Amino acid sequence: MLYPNASPLRRALAAIAATMLVASLIPDASAQQQKQQKQQKSQKAAPKQPAQAQAPAAPATPQVPQLIYSPWTKFCLKGKEANAKEVCFTGKDGRVESGMPVVAAVLIEPEGEPKKILRVTVPLGMQIQHGTRIIVDQNAPMNGAYVICFTNGCMADYDASGDMVTKLSKGQNLVVQAINANNQPISLTLPLNDFAKAHQGPPTDPKVFEAQQKKLQEELQRRADEARKKLEASPQPAPPAKQ
Repeated sequence: MLYPNASPLRRALAAIAATMLVASLIPDASAQQQKQQKQQKSQKAAPKQPAQAQAPAAPATPQVPQLIYSPWTKFCLKGKEANAKEVCFTGKDGRVESGMPVVAAVLIEPEGEPKKILRVTVPLGMQIQHGTRIIVDQNAPMNGAYVICFTNGCMADYDASGDMVTKLSKGQNLVVQAINANNQPISLTLPLNDFAKAHQGPPTDPKVFEAQQKKLQEELQRRADEARKKLEASPQPAPPAKQ
């Protein structure tokens, strides 16, 4: 691991590299079962028609909800060892209104080492054998295998030692792609408009970072309250008649 053992780092990476619950990207099994049961009932009630050849239905592409993004944030920290080297992290995540992160990316740059790593995080429930893919604007895609999975998601590392940092600094969007358990592709976008400023500037003051996180949480709470009020105000469907 490239992470030094420091509590501020753990707090920073928790905000940068956390990922959302898989339910937002993978259809709910119980809902699918209820839908199938309703279809079976309607088929039984409908008059029989001559059998006709039907083309297989194309799998539906999972809908990714609109995301709320944290700014690209830079941290430079050292471990507690006497000869510990400084490691800088520049990261960003995208979240849904509930506050659960969906996608994250962090550029890891150890002091005095030429090798740099771009680490992306996607939700659990992806097909491990397919790995991930990233695309910066119109540049050629890069494929990366998963390196580890935690309860907050699965991570894949990309070599950022070449011109990757230049592409990120000049790019508009970083697209992270994966294949979910239903064999459906998902594409998650992280805007790059503020990457260069964060990466080339000084490390973020922890107090400033905490203020940014507090502001983000307040905005997420406000949107969640608005969504709840709209749901409560909308007319509820009548319960089905008993047979």
